[in-house]
Amino acid sequence: MSLRVAIVGSGPAGIYTAEALTKQAGEPVEIDVLDRLPTPYGLVRYGVAPDHTSIKSIAGYLRRVLELPSVRFLGGVELGSDVSVADLAASYDAVVYCTGAMVDRHLGIPGEHLPGSVAATDFVNWYCGHPDMPPDAFSLDSTEVAVIGVGNVAVDVVRILAKTADELRSTDVPQEVLDRLAKSQVTGIHMIGRRGPEHAKFTLKELRELGELPSCDVLVRPEEGGTNDVSELSRQVRGNVEVLRSWCAHAPTGRPRRLDVRFWLRPVEILGTSRVEALRLERTALVDGRVVGTGRFETIPAGMVLRSVGYQSVPLPGVPFDDATMTVPNVAGRVSEGQYVAGWLKRGPTGVIGTNKSDAAETVRTLLADLASRPGRPAPASRLDDLLAARGVSPVTYGQWLAIEAAEASLATSLGRGEHVKLVGRPAMLAACGRTPSA
Repeated sequence: MSLRVAIVGSGPAGIYTAEALTKQAGEPVEIDVLDRLPTPYGLVRYGVAPDHTSIKSIAGYLRRVLELPSVRFLGGVELGSDVSVADLAASYDAVVYCTGAMVDRHLGIPGEHLPGSVAATDFVNWYCGHPDMPPDAFSLDSTEVAVIGVGNVAVDVVRILAKTADELRSTDVPQEVLDRLAKSQVTGIHMIGRRGPEHAKFTLKELRELGELPSCDVLVRPEEGGTNDVSELSRQVRGNVEVLRSWCAHAPTGRPRRLDVRFWLRPVEILGTSRVEALRLERTALVDGRVVGTGRFETIPAGMVLRSVGYQSVPLPGVPFDDATMTVPNVAGRVSEGQYVAGWLKRGPTGVIGTNKSDAAETVRTLLADLASRPGRPAPASRLDDLLAARGVSPVTYGQWLAIEAAEASLATSLGRGEHVKLVGRPAMLAACGRTPSA
């Protein structure tokens, strides 16, 4: 009898979990990787910036796992609407939830819900061609944009705003999005951090890329550029501060766009009547390790505010969830008998893509140890295929995903653009693999 495991989520955490199961299980294993989208790879496809091709290449590794004989991809199957926790429990020996952290944290300030105040996740989903985000979601008709946050996601957003459409033409950005980027009216970008340069979360490589943008002047104010004495800083932080200090000497050269990298400022209000018009900021200071306001304020014009102050997971129907930590409560990946969790949903949005590999391995060790302690476990009572067929749900298979991928390669060739250009929306994806949107 084969061990049957369902993995909900086909991003890195989910696929690394499948890989760990194939390596650690001492018995035959059947693994179904479910995803609500018709496409696999999660944030590798819909979160990594399109111009970061070296990071996106990890999809090649994930592909090899999905092509293992013991692994099936079932796309377009959503927990809560198509299947329930009870359905999965009846169909598998164990279920592992790996749906990541899908929404941005809120700033909690007045005006945050004005039109033009947007989660950075939504903007990332837009330029990455996520099926949930229509290509007309952003028009970029404001000349000034503020990005709140100084992590790698904020840097990605800034870089896409600062680049020209021609610079992104060779990437997999959907053509409809590229057309809108070509019409962008953005000339001023403000990236704002509430602490100093030595506390910023971006990596040195990401930061340096900003200074290499041919169409954008990058400016830092000397009083905000960080300490001149970097001897006590870690290597990574020292590199960041040194780069930012060097930008303090920059003067505008007349490039089409300007990026102001600001520190020691926190947003206190988004101003506007019917939409965002400006952002009010308070100067901050560090007191006993805490960021506090100084009572000094400034206002910058902005027609759009993008918040990038961290991700958080959302609850899954029927799965325990801790609203304080925004994670599924677990012990080494165990949620309850037969239920497990891995990735950001397990530990919070920390680490890099590769961190999910060791995280998944820990969960799989727990899962297999639990099953080993139940030597006479009964076989699953049903098969998911039968349940889905009875409900008229036809999953997107791995072969159909390959057809979508081939259609994107063909589209890129027809447009004279790179290796792939993403199809926009589920109907186009389903049509590419010979299915109607309702199939």
